[in-house]
Amino acid sequence: MTLHNTKGIVLRTVKYGETSVIVTIFTELFGIQSYIVNGVRTSSKKGSGKANLFQPGAILDLTAYHNDLHHLQRLREFRWSFLYQHIFFDVVKNSIALFMVELLSKTLKQPEANPELFYFAEDAFMHLDKADDQIAANFPLYFALHLASFYGFRFSDRYTDQTSYLDLQEGDFVQEHPVHPNFLSYPYSYITSQLLKVMQPHELSQIKLNQETRRTLLHAYQTYYALHFADFGVMKTLPVLQEVLG
Repeated sequence: MTLHNTKGIVLRTVKYGETSVIVTIFTELFGIQSYIVNGVRTSSKKGSGKANLFQPGAILDLTAYHNDLHHLQRLREFRWSFLYQHIFFDVVKNSIALFMVELLSKTLKQPEANPELFYFAEDAFMHLDKADDQIAANFPLYFALHLASFYGFRFSDRYTDQTSYLDLQEGDFVQEHPVHPNFLSYPYSYITSQLLKVMQPHELSQIKLNQETRRTLLHAYQTYYALHFADFGVMKTLPVLQEVLG
């Protein structure tokens, strides 16, 4: 078993025994991994406060033992890599971060390295933390659309007046009204095309959407993921997110 330094994004924490936790972390070096962390839930001064580091969405610097044959790894050291100013305290940003965490949890299936995806996710959480209200409100749409490209099923942005239907099963803009119910028509297909053109989160401020439009798009993107990922199901964070954004 060897020691490695890696960054990680916390996805899930479960209490284990009296004082320990089992933490699921998306790591830069090893992809999604589970770690047992002892003594972080004690009432003593030594352990107090450490459990706070394992909140969903936290970006940590880790020194971890790693063995490919083990399902459960161990952490030797852990500390903040990036200290949020708003995500853990702002209700809206926290709801968006939890949506992003759930989307990652549902789509990261294998414990394999995907550094490009890691850097995209890390960058997205850091941008969300400092985003203004307009950018934050559009952030879940941006994240859901761009995350898909790392799994090889990004929408091809071929929207025109002639190809104004977005077929969610095919992931493409098409001319004909699809025969199945999984599609978006204008204006939702056009807005999706605009969101696909956004390369940096600050550009989201230029896309003005109302609550109902965001709701429709988020449900459509959830359908899109469910069509492309087995056992995706429905997102538990989506109703909460829509309530908060409303």
